[in-house]
Amino acid sequence: MKRLFIPCIILASVACKKQVTNPSQELNSPPPPQSPPISGQSEEKTSPSQTIEHLRVHLSLNPENKPALAKQKFASTPISQDEAEQAIQLLFKDRVTTLRAERKKEFDAKAITLGDQTLRYDYRITGNQPEDGHSLYISMHGGGGAPAKVNDQQWANQIKLYEPKEGIYLAPRAPTDTWNLWHRDHIDPLFDRLIENFITFKGINPNKVYIMGYSAGGDGTYQLAPRMADRWAAAAMMAGHPGDAKTYNLRNLPYFIQCGGKDNAYNRAKLAADWGRKLDQLAEANPGSYPHKTVIYPDYGHWMQRADRQAVPWMAEFTRNPWPKKIHWYQDNATHTRFYWLENTAPKAKQLITAEIDLENPQTIILTIGDSQGELAINAINSKKPGAEDGRQQFPPIESITLRLSDQLIDLDKPLTVRKSDGTTLCQGKVHRSIEAIATSLTQRPDPSSAATATLTLDLNQAQP
Repeated sequence: MKRLFIPCIILASVACKKQVTNPSQELNSPPPPQSPPISGQSEEKTSPSQTIEHLRVHLSLNPENKPALAKQKFASTPISQDEAEQAIQLLFKDRVTTLRAERKKEFDAKAITLGDQTLRYDYRITGNQPEDGHSLYISMHGGGGAPAKVNDQQWANQIKLYEPKEGIYLAPRAPTDTWNLWHRDHIDPLFDRLIENFITFKGINPNKVYIMGYSAGGDGTYQLAPRMADRWAAAAMMAGHPGDAKTYNLRNLPYFIQCGGKDNAYNRAKLAADWGRKLDQLAEANPGSYPHKTVIYPDYGHWMQRADRQAVPWMAEFTRNPWPKKIHWYQDNATHTRFYWLENTAPKAKQLITAEIDLENPQTIILTIGDSQGELAINAINSKKPGAEDGRQQFPPIESITLRLSDQLIDLDKPLTVRKSDGTTLCQGKVHRSIEAIATSLTQRPDPSSAATATLTLDLNQAQP
């Protein structure tokens, strides 16, 4: 098959074997006008050895007079791995300082409002704080389509339901009283902000954030665990219903299913067992992936007599890996722009992309758009109507994708090759670390362990092989 060398950057028209020094610019475009240098910065190109010092000076400036970081010459200067690690710490500290000033009143109120939806919560702290920060358990209450007082009672019950040996155990109150109260579109950004706030004010470990839920909260776990899989270290579903949830995104997420064998309302017990078998098949076909556990209690109905408490110590054994070597990213109706080490700035529901490091060549990334061969069809089978479809479907095209790169994923001191699974080579060359890439990542999420140190945007609609 003929291999084509096409641009690394959207709309670029020159061969991508050329080194990419600033992936945010088109390779064939003139450089943008430079802003005036900050105090102490010369008009000469910044040398790597000066970059961290320039960053320190920039961060020390009065916020009211501080120019945009992205417009500073030093922000796009290639840096070493050691300098990137220093920059992450400096920029993370600065980001946390900013968020503390902006959100203190919000945090003290134990309530987050985005648009017309407010998420209230209560929490308690157990155990001694580890050196790398407390764990965070987000535990969703039951109830659903009921009067507010019913859901309030369920919330109060959830606050007392579980107790980790160590961590911050947090029970949020759903913003609405609808049947789908935990998986409406507004929940994802509210939970994102909730995690950000606890990183900022409580110093939690972002690699030890867990999600769990009972009954309607279990419905939420079925949906939110895959939608936000890159945020969680593990997930636990108790006595819920999967609805139209899919398992694609669970490849790297430990997942615990528990249900009473006599919980026959809405077919919960049968569907929980179906999901367990589906994850069994996926784990068998993908050794080392889809870690999970399924327990169906034959003598229990909807209330499992607190036997489900075993989920907490089970989850606590797991720590999130922000840089897995292979990921599947399926867009639910609630779309996301970032997932592990991928970014999609124009997401559409039902898009699917697989990104993986070539096991035979660790400096090669392979991208698969959709699932034309039906290899992932088991993930798409509709749990609400088993047997109604074989799982194959058409997926909307993806026009471009951004790779969020780090030395935890590949060696950024060596050339990188990106190709599609059909053999088309999308890019070959070095992608340099930069302060701009790190700052952008930490602005998106104050999560240093998942901060990208380099980015590469690819046009996926280029010439076919």
